[in-house]
Amino acid sequence: MTTAHLCITLAILVYLGCMLYVGYRCSKNNNDSADFYLGGRKLGPLVTAMSAEASDMSSWLLMGLPGLAYLTGVADAGWTAIGLAIGTYLNWRIVAKRIRRYTHVAGNSITLPSFFSNRYRDEKKILQSIGAIFIVIFFIPYTASGFAACGKLFSSLFGINYQVAMVISALIIVGYTTLGGFLAASTTDFIQSIIMSIALIIVFIFGINVAGGVSAVVENAQSLPGYLTMHTTYDPVSGTEQPYPIISIVSMIAWGLGYFGMPHILLRFMAIEDEEKLKLSRKVATGWVVISLAVAVLIGIIGLAMTAAGELIPLEGSASETIIVKIADLMSQHGVLPALLAGTILAGILASTMSTADSQLLAASSSVSSDLLGDFLKKKTGKKGSMFADRITLLIIALVAVFLARDPNSSVFNIVSFAWAGFGAVFGPVVLFALFWKRSNWQGALAGMISGGAMVFIWKYLVRPLGGAWDIYELLPAFLVSCAAIVLVSLLTKAPSKEIVEEFESV
Repeated sequence: MTTAHLCITLAILVYLGCMLYVGYRCSKNNNDSADFYLGGRKLGPLVTAMSAEASDMSSWLLMGLPGLAYLTGVADAGWTAIGLAIGTYLNWRIVAKRIRRYTHVAGNSITLPSFFSNRYRDEKKILQSIGAIFIVIFFIPYTASGFAACGKLFSSLFGINYQVAMVISALIIVGYTTLGGFLAASTTDFIQSIIMSIALIIVFIFGINVAGGVSAVVENAQSLPGYLTMHTTYDPVSGTEQPYPIISIVSMIAWGLGYFGMPHILLRFMAIEDEEKLKLSRKVATGWVVISLAVAVLIGIIGLAMTAAGELIPLEGSASETIIVKIADLMSQHGVLPALLAGTILAGILASTMSTADSQLLAASSSVSSDLLGDFLKKKTGKKGSMFADRITLLIIALVAVFLARDPNSSVFNIVSFAWAGFGAVFGPVVLFALFWKRSNWQGALAGMISGGAMVFIWKYLVRPLGGAWDIYELLPAFLVSCAAIVLVSLLTKAPSKEIVEEFESV
């Protein structure tokens, strides 16, 4: 093993060891399921902000977005970043405080599906069960994509077998999440967001220096037709400028709608210790997201300038997503300190993936053990037994995700895109109407969930392949169909009881 590889390995091992230690420390604070799945609602404002955004961004921030900018310029990546930034701000601005308050008042709900049933007095818990099933449908493959991304990173770095690398990664994530639950996931996500930020800064500075300075980066980008505009894209195959249609802009901005229905992000809002501190959390989270997205796009542009300067080999297709890995590898060849910094960058990529996978794993397991089997487990096992069942459920779901991730050729980012649309359409409209429309009822919420979930599949596999005007990201039409179903069915069925309306007005 070379000195560079030794330094990189050391940096990553220190990082992984710290994550397991955090899990061990947080395990001492878990006394029941409410602690395990919501941290006892004791999160501070900074941990709430940064863990929410770290669990949101995943490896897409450090791999997908720079790769997109590297290949086609700023339009595709830029409009996506704008949509995500707007969605992040609106979610913190209009949803965070009210859902924190409402979930506490409505039966002290600790999961999103349980909030729906408690909010609408759904005694048969139909909403809770259907919501939990949708979470499992979309989160298990989402978690598998995280395991796969970690496996691909280790495999490409150290030349070890993909399956072995993937299983080791999964064991680390499962280890600290099983030990410490939500508190461990949130604390490690906070640490991981810092590492991700450091990685972005190091790559940004090193890349500009190697490319020949800011002027060289700008000149290279300006020399490519359509590369720096928001209404055209650069075609790397033909080297020509291509128009960027309005329909594509709408699709990219529509990504922002997904935030209203992301269980692993909404749980952070529900878990903050003091709702008045959400204002600080909003400022921190939005600022971090805007800066991180902008830097990620710029890294793609810088990476292309490094290629033009002959410092990196040209990257084509999905290989463009490894641009930061290539830059880290180049940095590691400049001595011990740069190699340690390169290890930090790679730990940042690992952190971005793990911070999402742990949150998804926790949300999926809570859906099974708390929402589907909660009453049965409490009756049969008591508080301590229920905690044991929570951990066993998490392990079982992790095993299923590992099985799904066994193929090294599986597409990580297609799964992420589809799951994002699924959660946004199934839960987003229901969350908004539950929080802001007192005439909505459980029948409307159920219709919204089912129609939104069904339309994601219908649009993705039957309508979108038609192309042309139909080539819209499935989240947008599914979100609109869900909203229409909630309004229509709620108005056609019995109005909510006086008790439900009074609780709504008090919140």
